Amino acid sequence: MSNFTFIQTGIKDLIVIETKLYGDERGYFMESYHKPDFYRGGIQVEFLQDNHSKSRRGVLRGMHFQKTEPQGKLVKVIAGEVYDVAVDIRPDSESYGRYFGINLSAENHRMMYVPEGFAHGFYVLSEFAE
Repeated sequence: MSNFTFIQTGIKDLIVIETKLYGDERGYFMESYHKPDFYRGGIQVEFLQDNHSKSRRGVLRGMHFQKTEPQGKLVKVIAGEVYDVAVDIRPDSESYGRYFGINLSAENHRMMYVPEGFAHGFYVLSEFAE
């Protein structure tokens, strides 16, 4: 049984991920990534890099994308809250130019997989966000 729920956004390959929390009086435990589950959920990539950023309220980061060496991104907020947006800029895509936005926060534990060929950015809603 998977600890993840993979939610289709209506834009091909752009996926929201919810994870199960196992909590008690001490706190909680959760998986952030499990390759076989992600593969079954439609995210069949090998992650090569891990980045971390911290921004204050009102900061807008993006829209970032790579033209020559596109990258997929697994986006997660571990402190605070952001409004996260991905725009399909794949020229041959049926959803070219469409966007999807979602609140990601340390409280809701959601993640979003942004595939290659998307522009990505976020706006910080809380005092700080990481």
